[in-house]
Amino acid sequence: MHRRHAMTALALLPAATAIPAWAQPSPGGCIAMGDWTGFAARHIQPDGRVIDFDTPQQQSTSEGQSYALFFSVVHDDRRNFERVLAWTETNLSGGSLAQRLPAWLWGRKTEGGWGVIDTNPASDAELWIAYALLEAARLWNEPRYRTLGRALLALVVRDEVVTLAGLGRMLLPWSRDVASGPVWRLNASYMPLQLLRRFQQEEPTGPWREIADNTVRMIAEVSPQGFAPDWCAWSTERKAFVADPDKGTVGSYDAIRVYLWAGMLNPQEPARAALLKSLYGPRRVVERPQAPPEYVDTATGVVRGTGPAGFSGALLPYLKAQNAMPALTAQLARIPTDLGGTRVPPKAPLPYYERMLLLFGQGWLDGRYAFGRHGELQPQWRPPCPSTRTA
Repeated sequence: MHRRHAMTALALLPAATAIPAWAQPSPGGCIAMGDWTGFAARHIQPDGRVIDFDTPQQQSTSEGQSYALFFSVVHDDRRNFERVLAWTETNLSGGSLAQRLPAWLWGRKTEGGWGVIDTNPASDAELWIAYALLEAARLWNEPRYRTLGRALLALVVRDEVVTLAGLGRMLLPWSRDVASGPVWRLNASYMPLQLLRRFQQEEPTGPWREIADNTVRMIAEVSPQGFAPDWCAWSTERKAFVADPDKGTVGSYDAIRVYLWAGMLNPQEPARAALLKSLYGPRRVVERPQAPPEYVDTATGVVRGTGPAGFSGALLPYLKAQNAMPALTAQLARIPTDLGGTRVPPKAPLPYYERMLLLFGQGWLDGRYAFGRHGELQPQWRPPCPSTRTA
């Protein structure tokens, strides 16, 4: 079985950036795994449910399940992969991801008991689940995962891909049954370009190339100040991207992932330079230097609030791709010790979403995984070090 290993990203950083010792490649061919094992120990139940403890409903989302599947593959963790997949199929898809898109929200119901709270699907989770299945099939030589991943993609195309007048085929955030024109709501963070490229390779006649092209166009046109909004929309009457009718032009907890996905693109990705050029806003802010803003008005560029540590983690690949080394070092300094470091640990465990952002950003910077030119996952599977960081 062919495995392409990613180079250790930190080895490419100049010494002048003074990367902390904990972030340096581990000696002896091992790799620090405390962030993933700590996350799994806290958030993944024995049955495979990923819990967000910072919500009243003690909720689980299809997003959380999808990210856990991805990181299980990144860390060659088949046990957690199987558990998370089984819980997701049973509880979110009525027993079969091949026949039903997963409900996005599960947890404690207001009327009592536990179960699905909102049956609507969320397309970002479905893309990550399908991607994890395809890459698990390829890297672990398990054809059944590829069969399931392709079946899930077929449901996505059937239920969530539409042809928008004046634009072409595009991925909706949810099922077309609950969407309506003439203004169609869209979310750039739901469409990581590397995933679309992988699907393009898997299904050359599918809609993925067109969706990828439209995603790059969308990000450029809705980011006039270099910041991506959480949500935007396409007006079939105006034949143009417009502000989201509900969320407006705010960029925050969704949009932070747009910079993360762009930063992790393979250097040979044709659209990488254009995306990074469109998304110049966060770099200008953090180079001052200062923390990433929690909110930004993407129409005016006015920022407010201080983003959490997870925002800093999400910007690590972006800043590396922009060659903004002093800013990268400053953001590394904001990452607490429970996900790496020798600084004072946080008083309480970081929330689920922040930890996920840090798993993505810090893991990529550490060289634990990368994405190939065609979106394929390139994990660096090495034995865990005897003493690892824990939560």
